[in-house]
Amino acid sequence: MKNNFRSGCPIASTLDIIGDKWSLLVLRDMLLHHKMTFKEFSSSEEQIAPSILSARLKLLTSYRLITRQKQENNKKENIYLLTEKAIDLSSILIDISMWGDKYLREFNQIDNIDGLKSDRSLIIKTIKERYKSMLQNVAIC
Repeated sequence: MKNNFRSGCPIASTLDIIGDKWSLLVLRDMLLHHKMTFKEFSSSEEQIAPSILSARLKLLTSYRLITRQKQENNKKENIYLLTEKAIDLSSILIDISMWGDKYLREFNQIDNIDGLKSDRSLIIKTIKERYKSMLQNVAIC
């Protein structure tokens, strides 16, 4: 993939990949809700347009944050799975969730997420373990 980074700054470089308003939501859906298919992503509350979803899946695949696979029982439909690189973003997702829960309730009806008030490191560990456990049950070609 062509280098499309604005600078050598690690923050700017990271934002060049996951800094738009959709990429983190796709990663959230995968990590927290175990969504794997285009149809499942499309059903998210935020209603991402199919063209944008397709572009984000291609971008995340190109930077090896996700992989595109086929399931043994359905070779027609693509499934998307997080790589270890993306699973390591769980701490960022949890930090954003905790910040939003703490500071945005006065502006928006923030969903109550069970366990969000727990120990941060325990939340991250649990999310990673649940995702990896789910992966063990996915039969891919």
